[in-house]
Amino acid sequence: MRPAESKILSRETMAAERARLRAAGKKLVFTNGAFDLLHAGHVTYLEFARQQGDALVVGLNSDASVRRYKGDKRPVNGQADRARVLAALECVDYVVVFDEDEPADLIADLVPNVLVKGADWAHYVSGRDVVEKAGGRVVLAPMVEGRSTSGMIGKILQAHSPSPSLPPSPTPTPSPPHDS
Repeated sequence: MRPAESKILSRETMAAERARLRAAGKKLVFTNGAFDLLHAGHVTYLEFARQQGDALVVGLNSDASVRRYKGDKRPVNGQADRARVLAALECVDYVVVFDEDEPADLIADLVPNVLVKGADWAHYVSGRDVVEKAGGRVVLAPMVEGRSTSGMIGKILQAHSPSPSLPPSPTPTPSPPHDS
């Protein structure tokens, strides 16, 4: 088994690995995201992405990048933890953290053969132009209904929030004994 830490690469190291994969005739797949609280929807998505080629690299939004587009309360998990969890998945071959708001520069550095995004991003796929110009393709992955990090956070908050105070139940008055 390949240690998770060995899958977490710098942009420069991943570019060199990309060159090695290209020389070997291997098809590189790229996807990206925050992957803050990993759930079954993420895993299904990543497995789908990996099936599109020979190796999968996940561009992981840095903590600063996530805060810029999700707000100050996110991410819940820091980038080192998120990278480690992703790298532990069998379907993920490489993880590269990027600090930009979108992965266009990283995609331009790697020029993957396949770019995978969730179908919810059909309106805009960062890096599409680079991949298609190089003869690659963009694949939209089906979404897993009812699975989202925001939904998980809402469920956790609801389950662990104090309940509103209810008035105390009235104490039943004992009934007088009755004769038979």
